Amino acid sequence: MTLSLLIVQLLNGLQFGVLLFLVAAGLTLVFGVMDFINLAHGVQYMLGAYLAVTFVGLTGSFLLGLVLALAAALLLGLALEFLVFRHLYERDHLDQVLATFGLILLLNQAVKMIWGAAPLSVPVPEFLSGNVRLMDGILYPVYRFALIAAGLGVGALLWFVVEKTRTGMLLRAGASNAPMVSALGVDIRKLFMIVFAFGTMLAGFAGAMAAPILSVEPGMGDTVLILAFVVIVVGGIGSIRGAFVGALIVGLVDTLGRSSMNDLLRLFMAPASARATGAALSSMLIYLVMAAVLFVRPEGLLPAKGRS
Repeated sequence: MTLSLLIVQLLNGLQFGVLLFLVAAGLTLVFGVMDFINLAHGVQYMLGAYLAVTFVGLTGSFLLGLVLALAAALLLGLALEFLVFRHLYERDHLDQVLATFGLILLLNQAVKMIWGAAPLSVPVPEFLSGNVRLMDGILYPVYRFALIAAGLGVGALLWFVVEKTRTGMLLRAGASNAPMVSALGVDIRKLFMIVFAFGTMLAGFAGAMAAPILSVEPGMGDTVLILAFVVIVVGGIGSIRGAFVGALIVGLVDTLGRSSMNDLLRLFMAPASARATGAALSSMLIYLVMAAVLFVRPEGLLPAKGRS
């Protein structure tokens, strides 16, 4: 692998990690604070992408379409919380898994009925088109830099909210001992609704920002959901810092593994064997990382306080 290709793949891994963080942050808050397993979180990522397709097409403006998509994703998430999720908070995890899995099937079919099964796309906004010249022979798309910057900005905002505000204090306390927070007079149902709305917005934002660089199609949230669970297991359940670190690790390991594993194996294997083994190993790398982290730190790298 050349230096220029390594730099590009590092940036791709960073961008993928930031995208995973936007999805995993909401999932780890819902899981950590509410002890609720929401398998439909990936569907909310998909809906964010489809809503961006619709509103960008209607308005002709990426920024306006993004704002409208976020607002619609928030309202849809609140409606789902009111109609479905709040009735599952007191149920065991198996009931939550079955109900949210059914919601995945329902919403995937609804998306096919409304938008069709064919992949859709959102054009890269004109003011974010083009490339940045990093050095001789290395160009990188402006939009991907914008996605990285947006993800880092959201991460900084989340850190401020969780670490420096009263709402964040309640979230951290809720992640450690929700019954005690409720006993102190905090409206735990309202807190859950805020957490769920936050998580929905983050998943929708991730989907809308990914729409110009990924194919928007039914089921696109399923793969992201699995990776998001790997992120929060690696980083630690209920921890925003853990989700950020875990997302960067998973994003970089997955991207660099897929791009360099074949070249690495060719150093001591025949090309055909290296290609076959590399394809298998590269798809397993993040799960090997997860297993290694769980072996050393079963609670994750940076678990929420009270969970270690």
